[in-house]
Amino acid sequence: MTSAGKERATVEGCVKCRNRRGERGQHGREALVYAYGGGLGPSSYRWVQQTYRQRFGIETSYRQMEQARIRTSRRDPLRRRLYVGVALLLRNVWAWLHWQVLAQPRRGGRRIDLTQRTFRGMLLWLQHYAEEWLGLHEELQAQHPVWT
Repeated sequence: MTSAGKERATVEGCVKCRNRRGERGQHGREALVYAYGGGLGPSSYRWVQQTYRQRFGIETSYRQMEQARIRTSRRDPLRRRLYVGVALLLRNVWAWLHWQVLAQPRRGGRRIDLTQRTFRGMLLWLQHYAEEWLGLHEELQAQHPVWT
């Protein structure tokens, strides 16, 4: 690979092919492609796969935490940390809800279906519940009605 500044870098990778064997109604073969660089010499394909999986989990958790984080212009670091803590707590509640309540128990482990309640859907449900509990109604009183 060559950057815009004509700097060169070498990227290595590995490919793992596997048979689907009817998983979730799918058949055929699947190719998993992993890339790495910077002189990293992985010990095995399994190590590369697990490292990618952990990294993907970190990125997903961070993205979901950002969806739930309260936005503020205040500079108080304690308040900002509190908001991040609440966002992480909500994300963990969502994960617990899927594991304990929504997962289907079966032989070999639970089956988790993340489409049953998305993280955004849970946040929206909590928002509606809080608005109802606090008695907030979104009604606008017009000074000059357009329709009579």
